[in-house]
Amino acid sequence: MTDLYDLPGHLIRRMHQISVSAFAAETKAAGFDLTPMQFAALCMLEENPGIEQATLAGLVAIDRATIGGVVARLEARGLLERSVSRTDRRARVLTLTETGAALLRDVRPVVRRAQEVMLKQLGPGERDTLVTLLSKVTTAENDLSRAPLRPAEGAATSGKPSQNG
Repeated sequence: MTDLYDLPGHLIRRMHQISVSAFAAETKAAGFDLTPMQFAALCMLEENPGIEQATLAGLVAIDRATIGGVVARLEARGLLERSVSRTDRRARVLTLTETGAALLRDVRPVVRRAQEVMLKQLGPGERDTLVTLLSKVTTAENDLSRAPLRPAEGAATSGKPSQNG
């Protein structure tokens, strides 16, 4: 049996812990109260104004039940507006508010700094390689996820999973 510390799954889980920790430390130190998933949701809303809540769930690869809580917290803080869809009364359409857009603009440099913190042991070429390999694996194995990334038709995406901390 391979040593636990050499298993990719274990290392990815540990890297996720480090990623969330770095994101939280940097955003808190800069005076922001934001989670990586909230950041991802705001980014996708900026790129895709007026999308439905279910579409947002697919764009950030989170299940529909969880996105409801994320959206509710962002709405309570005045960072997005949620309204009933004109075409489907069951659907909720989401729009980033001016306050949400301003927060996103201000927090982006902090999120970039968090990326630097979590990858500080890697040189620029190694960082590019890591991101390329992670993107390759997550794209190829997307359907194995309990909440796969689902770009919507017409939605603005770079073809890569969002960098959410």
